[in-house]
Amino acid sequence: MSRFVLTLDASEDLREIIEFIREDSPNAARRVLQKFRETMGKLARMPGMGHLRQDLADESLRFWPIYSYLIIFRPETKPLEIVRVLRGSRDVLNILQSNR
Repeated sequence: MSRFVLTLDASEDLREIIEFIREDSPNAARRVLQKFRETMGKLARMPGMGHLRQDLADESLRFWPIYSYLIIFRPETKPLEIVRVLRGSRDVLNILQSNR
């Protein structure tokens, strides 16, 4: 079983996303959460799947889109570290820079 861990920021991001969706549809929130978990597990098995985004991060972070969100992770870590889960329309660059 491939493993991943969420940073505190990523855990909070995911909680906020699911709570927001749950307000309109608890069933949709369950489906979205399941999709996030499945995708994170897949990334843990194949961390090279992600995209490098040097325009957004100096570090060796990788990005993977899911719905309108970005899963941001460190591919070299074991277990795979999920750094953030952000809506793609947010100011990802400034958010990541403020985490340093």
